[in-house]
Amino acid sequence: MTNSPLQYPETYNSEDIQQIIQIALARKGEDDELTRQQLWEIASELDIDPKTIQAAEQDWLERKKIDENRHAFDLFRRDRFKQKLIKYVIINSFLLSINFLMTGAITWSVYILLFWGLGVAFQGWNTFQSQGEKYEREFQKWMFRHEVNKTLRTFWVRLQKAWNI
Repeated sequence: MTNSPLQYPETYNSEDIQQIIQIALARKGEDDELTRQQLWEIASELDIDPKTIQAAEQDWLERKKIDENRHAFDLFRRDRFKQKLIKYVIINSFLLSINFLMTGAITWSVYILLFWGLGVAFQGWNTFQSQGEKYEREFQKWMFRHEVNKTLRTFWVRLQKAWNI
């Protein structure tokens, strides 16, 4: 052993190995990507069964797809909220202007602004909440609609191809 003040353990648990490899890949620099073949070679060197690495790779792909879908869902929700917020600003600006031009002061339009604003604030709160049961239900509904639309588009394309042949 060296005269280093650090004591290296004789064994590492899987979490420690994962962290060490992540640090090493980060230090490696610009070319921190590995090929699928290299992944399988590393697994082989670590004495990981090919079925296990294949199942892990499949789980990773499924999680990645779900994460991509969640990201798309979050973007959809934010875009929908942004549209509602813009509508709120435009309509309330118009109402405030009419109220001011008619009476010379802002009177009745402030009530509309406040009550509608409360609703918009709650919608904003729900939009940026990305955890919990309600979020999961909305995500599942969105995924179902997304899958149905995808299936219908595929069916329509196949139907069009069949008619053209």
